[in-house]
Amino acid sequence: MNRPTPLGERLKQKEIVVAPGVYDALTASLAEAAGFEAAYVSGANIAYTRLGGPDIGLVSMTEVANTIQLIRDRVALNLIVDADTGYGNALNTQRTMRLFERAGANAIQLEDQTFPKRCGHLSDKKVIPAAEMAGKIKAAADARESTSTLIIGRTDALAIEGYDAAIDRAGQYIEAGADAIFVEAPRSMEQMKGIVDVLGSRAPLLANMVEGGRTPIKGASELEDIGFSLVIFPGAIVRAIAKTAQEFYQTLRKDGTTAAMRDRMFDFDGLNDVIGTAKMLETGQRYES
Repeated sequence: MNRPTPLGERLKQKEIVVAPGVYDALTASLAEAAGFEAAYVSGANIAYTRLGGPDIGLVSMTEVANTIQLIRDRVALNLIVDADTGYGNALNTQRTMRLFERAGANAIQLEDQTFPKRCGHLSDKKVIPAAEMAGKIKAAADARESTSTLIIGRTDALAIEGYDAAIDRAGQYIEAGADAIFVEAPRSMEQMKGIVDVLGSRAPLLANMVEGGRTPIKGASELEDIGFSLVIFPGAIVRAIAKTAQEFYQTLRKDGTTAAMRDRMFDFDGLNDVIGTAKMLETGQRYES
């Protein structure tokens, strides 16, 4: 596996980092094969796929840690991991940092919602006091083994306390030790540009593109021009797969055959080529003699 440029070094460059959402080793390996240098291990995606439910704080810390381990065993990508609220207070956050870093995370994202949290593009979110969140960021920084493991501070305050409060919180999180900042769910390009104008000189900024969400969808090049350093497309892969899977199951139930879907599927050999079956078996045979 070819290791990409460390994420911290990469975020210092002008070219934006595009991180697609992944939720298991297969999607991560497909992202790596497509040429991405980073991937976003989305808590929402894990909820959607492992629980078949919404992103409302039901996924546990250990479930995410296990997912990171399985992905890391397969890919060398920079893994940006959604750590939700740290799963509790500052001490819980420290344990989350230790587990996720040892599992293979290159960055963890911490948010200032109350626990249990909910998707940043759902209504009725609540946030903890800014000082408490700053303490959790400090705790995460103290717990990490390497300063190359980044802490991304996320605030959801824009929808609750307003734009100015969200900007103020982001500044406090930078002072507390956040290596990058994520102001969730700006409603307009004006707000997005304002975030860059105020915070862009202080820390790398993350933009979150959610199809059908609160933030205007923009391409990577436009976000780069505005001044964002990192863009995630966290749930897009699940939305794409879920739509295809729904059509697949409905077609199979109606037709009793997969014939109508075969031009949109890998056959047996095709999938084995993608996951590298022949190479893996060849590696195993080298040790038999």
